[in-house]
Amino acid sequence: MTYRLTARAAILAATASLALLLGGCATPPAPAENQAVAANPDYKIGPGDAVNIIVWRNPEVSMSVPVRPDGKITTPLVEDLQAAGKTSSELARDIEKSLSKYIQQPVVTVVVTNFIGNYSEQIRVIGQAAKPQALPYKRDMSLMDVLIAVGGVTDFAAGNRATIIRNVDGKPQRLAVRLDDLVRDGDVSANVAMRPGDVLVIPESFF
Repeated sequence: MTYRLTARAAILAATASLALLLGGCATPPAPAENQAVAANPDYKIGPGDAVNIIVWRNPEVSMSVPVRPDGKITTPLVEDLQAAGKTSSELARDIEKSLSKYIQQPVVTVVVTNFIGNYSEQIRVIGQAAKPQALPYKRDMSLMDVLIAVGGVTDFAAGNRATIIRNVDGKPQRLAVRLDDLVRDGDVSANVAMRPGDVLVIPESFF
């Protein structure tokens, strides 16, 4: 009897240890910053984008058109329709509404084929980047993704004095970032999530 109780106690102890081990190996919750990025809305069409308009069973009005600088598109049956600031689904519904004057129950699909995005949502990189430029924001974009896109920083950059200017509740805020630690030392803790409209400023070193 004593042997059975001892064996049972050993099994319970082993089970508890296994549960603690699995609990310690569980994936930690995503940081709030990353959760906020994951909640971003769908991609909004912007000037300079190209959209492929597919009208089911009506190939004669199906075509790829650019979004003009004023944010509008023009097709043979749809003139000056606002596209910038809308998702592909929203634009498709608007095109269906316009085409319904000429086609019975049109079914439209819009596919964005060239991504530039709204100016207000672009990521701008200025200062001592190898290729300073404006980038289309992409879901879950990180600081490392931005640095890869601009070819890294120059030899004259003061990477650890770089800042991100971010609009928060209508007010600009400066967030310090550590580009040298991220790029040269591989410190992944310096890799932060980007937000639409962020401006990355990379200053020049004083020496």
